[in-house]
Amino acid sequence: MNNKSKKGFTLVEIMIVVVIIGLLAAMAIPAFQKVREQSREKAITNNLRQVASAGQQYILEEGVTEAPYGTLLDEEYFTAFQSVADESYTGITVSEDGGTISTTTTGGMTVIFTY
Repeated sequence: MNNKSKKGFTLVEIMIVVVIIGLLAAMAIPAFQKVREQSREKAITNNLRQVASAGQQYILEEGVTEAPYGTLLDEEYFTAFQSVADESYTGITVSEDGGTISTTTTGGMTVIFTY
């Protein structure tokens, strides 16, 4: 008698496992990218919210009608933000009567915050 045991996987079984893993990865990667983009957008919105809040505080304390981002940063109403998606806040001006402020990332995403 031949008592050789054949342990292990066949090539077909391994290929099926590889295909299944590939399909799962193909479904998971777009979902991960969508969640990542949403978290970036929320972080930028939070930054804009902080700019608006600091601007309103500056307007109340100084009795002016506008608060440019640079002035808020110079007066130390908050510290400079760490860029999340290569966005820039330098052109933002908070006005006394409210409105919207926005920033655009280098990827083309525009985030708008209404205060």
